[in-house]
Amino acid sequence: MLLFEPAEGARPKAGIVMFHGGALRKGSADGLAPHCRQLAARGIFAASAGYRLIGQAAVNIDDCIADARRAVEHFVGSAVLRGLDSSHLASGGSSAGGHLALVAAMITPDPPLPVSRPGVAAVVALNPVVDLLAYPSERLRILERDAGIAAGRAVEYSPIEFVRPGNPPVLIQHGTHDEVAPVGQVRRFRDVMVQAGNDCVLLEYERAEHAFHYPGPAGHFDDVIDATAEFLLDRLAADRASAPPGAGTGSGAAVP
Repeated sequence: MLLFEPAEGARPKAGIVMFHGGALRKGSADGLAPHCRQLAARGIFAASAGYRLIGQAAVNIDDCIADARRAVEHFVGSAVLRGLDSSHLASGGSSAGGHLALVAAMITPDPPLPVSRPGVAAVVALNPVVDLLAYPSERLRILERDAGIAAGRAVEYSPIEFVRPGNPPVLIQHGTHDEVAPVGQVRRFRDVMVQAGNDCVLLEYERAEHAFHYPGPAGHFDDVIDATAEFLLDRLAADRASAPPGAGTGSGAAVP
């Protein structure tokens, strides 16, 4: 877990722990370090967390989810030392990491049931998969195989199936040309969340493909960071009255 602090001497206004993408089989905490560094520059205590990968130390998706839950617990402990309790903290991630964050916040382990008390107060997901059952049967079988999900049990890992009143606020940022997680499934998730009385914001990036939010030629990195910071400071800031959305100074230092 890489920790990114606001400018020296500045007390963080909110916090977020993020999980990288890579289909649960590749990637590392370094993947979202640029995002966390920029969030720290806006006054947010940010962490980029790794987890066991399938085909390496993880046997299946359950190991990845367990690591995500442990990471959230560890992050909460670190945040408390910086004056932030769980009401000021979020989880999130990219692609498979966004899915992990949603599952950890919405679904209890064995047997799967809706979470009554999420460990975080909000979730920020970048191009996540939210409805596993939306895929055609052949594609779903491939997803189950690659993620180590027993045949026919994908519903137990599908966030849209566990939407209930009281789910934490969610911000989803998604490309309209996402070929991995078609935007239609996140639109349905947003609609179901809102119908249940939950706070769910979907920001769509026109013609953007999967993993559109990294620094580089895609050109969306700054917009994604600005929207994430505004969402976190608006919903979670320890001192909302004096926390202007997107404000903050400093470069953010990584601490392993």
